[in-house]
Amino acid sequence: MTTEILIAGFGGQGVLFAGKFLAYKGLLENRNLSWLPSYGPEMRGGTANCSVILSDESVGSPIVSKPDVLIAMNLPSLDKFENDVVPGGKIFVESTLISRKVERDDVTAYYVPATFLAQSIGAPTLANMVMIGKLIKETGVVSYEELDAALKKVVSARHADLLDINKKAIETGYGC
Repeated sequence: MTTEILIAGFGGQGVLFAGKFLAYKGLLENRNLSWLPSYGPEMRGGTANCSVILSDESVGSPIVSKPDVLIAMNLPSLDKFENDVVPGGKIFVESTLISRKVERDDVTAYYVPATFLAQSIGAPTLANMVMIGKLIKETGVVSYEELDAALKKVVSARHADLLDINKKAIETGYGC
């Protein structure tokens, strides 16, 4: 089984971090994978997206042109990538920031108020991880078990105090 995921939003929304978490989680589950970040020169406020491929077979190319799954963290990302998702794919929309609905009827759309939910747990910058929790629940692309091991790979030792709140953000998304 191969799943191609595109996570897109503004710089500063944790798009690359979310993709890196999925990649490490897949790695710890002995999956073949690719993680390819892409961001504009502006950094915070500029555009950012991240391609993640998780597979039971070798990954031939890191390029995701027709994702099975799209996480759109802002309206420009939904506008740009909605039509690229394969028929039967899944689109996760950050509904706190995006008011429009997915226009296609051949995909499944999930509207997640991730920024609102992140603020409600005292972690306003972790909407990305709320979205990852919802993605794990609805796709099963990686297991919900043993989140700590993957989080320890992506949260630096300098920020070890943020491990628990990142896990809580994932749990919040998984529960919504």
